[in-house]
Amino acid sequence: MSESAFAAMPDKNGYFGEYGGCLVPEQLATVMQEIDGAYQEIRKDPAFKKELQELHRYYVGRPSPLYFARRLTELCGGAKIYLKREDLNHTGAHKINHCLGEALLAKYMGKTRVIAETGAGQHGVAMATACSLVGIDCEIHMGEIDIAKEAPNVVKMKILGAKVVSVTRGTRTLKDAVDSAFEEYLKDTDSTLYAIGSVVGPHPFPMMVRDFQQVIGEEARDQIQELEGRLPDALVACVGGGSNAMGLFTAFLNDTDVSIYGIEPAGKGLETPDHAATLTLGQPGAVHGFKCYVLQDENGEPLPVHSIASGLDYPGVGPQHSYLKDIGRVEYRSATDQECLDAFMTLSRREGIIPALESSHALAGAMKLAKEMKPDQVIIVNLSGRGDKDADYVANLLNL
Repeated sequence: MSESAFAAMPDKNGYFGEYGGCLVPEQLATVMQEIDGAYQEIRKDPAFKKELQELHRYYVGRPSPLYFARRLTELCGGAKIYLKREDLNHTGAHKINHCLGEALLAKYMGKTRVIAETGAGQHGVAMATACSLVGIDCEIHMGEIDIAKEAPNVVKMKILGAKVVSVTRGTRTLKDAVDSAFEEYLKDTDSTLYAIGSVVGPHPFPMMVRDFQQVIGEEARDQIQELEGRLPDALVACVGGGSNAMGLFTAFLNDTDVSIYGIEPAGKGLETPDHAATLTLGQPGAVHGFKCYVLQDENGEPLPVHSIASGLDYPGVGPQHSYLKDIGRVEYRSATDQECLDAFMTLSRREGIIPALESSHALAGAMKLAKEMKPDQVIIVNLSGRGDKDADYVANLLNL
C-alpha cells in the first residue's frame, strides 16, 4: 500500500477498510460530527500545535528515551532489544499524549467537563492531570474490580480533583466502565466532552487518539537511526484497544522491511474462556459504536473477557488494528498471564525497570521474538507504562 493511502486513513466516514465508522444514534452522530469538525480545525491551528509541542517538552518530558536493554538482550539471546520509555512520561504512561490533546480540544470547544473511562487507571490519571492543567472538571468511570486492583491510581485521580465513579454492574471492568461513561455523557453533550481512552469508539476517536499518539513512533524512528544508523527490524507493542501500539506503529507502516507485532492478552490460555485475545480469536462485529474484531457470542453480544492487566481487558480492538490484521501488515500474537508476570519480574530484576502489566505483555512477546532473530537485528518494544500501579497486586500474587 502506498504511503498516501495509509496517511489518508480513515476515510471521511471514519472507516479503515470495513472497520470503524460511527454506529451511534442520530443525536450522538451529530455530536461526533461536531467533535470531528472542531478537531479538524484545531489540528491545523499553529497556536494549538505550538502549545501541544511545548507541553510535550516541558510538561510531559518528551522525547521519551529509547533505551538499549543490554542485560535483557543478553538473557534472551538473539536480537538487540530497545525499550521506548513511555513509562518515564509525566503520569507514568503513554496516555498523557492523547489526554493533553483531548483536554485542549475540550477547552477549544467551550466544554466545562470531561468524562472518561479507565481500566488500569492510567488513562484516568492522565485525563485528571490534563483537566487539572487546563481548568476543566473531570469525571472518571472505572469498574469496581479495577478500582480494587489499581488503588494507587484511584487515589491519584482523587488527589487531582477528579470524580471517580465505581461501576458495579456486569463484569465490573473496562467494558462496563465504557458503557457507564457513555450513558452519563448522553445526559449532557452540550457542556461535556467524552474523552475516549484508546483508538476505539465511534469516529473521530480512533483517528484522533492515533494522531495524538503517533509522536511515539516519530521519535523512535529518529532515535533508532541515531543509535543504530538504520531502522529496526521489528516493532512490538501490547494491544488491548491499541493506542500505544498505533502510536509506535504509524511511523513505520510504509517500511515493509520492518516487521510489526501486536501482543494480545491470552489470559489463562487461549483454550479457556478467560482471555482477551480479540484479534486472535474474535470475529468482525460491532461494539461501542464502531466495527472491529470482537470476542462475541452466537448472538453477536460481547463476551466476558479476562486479563491480568486491567488496561487490556476489552472485548473489542481499534478498527485500524482490525484492518492491519486483515491485510497482513501487522502480526498479532498473544501472551498469557503467567508469561506477563514472568516478563514483569525479569525486566525488574535484569534492568531495574518495573513495567506495567500491560507493557509486560509486549515484553513477553519481544523476549520470544528476540530468540527467533539474529544478534545483529534490532527490536523496539513500546514500554507503554510503569508498574507502580501494579506493584502491590503483583506482590500479593507472588507472595513477595
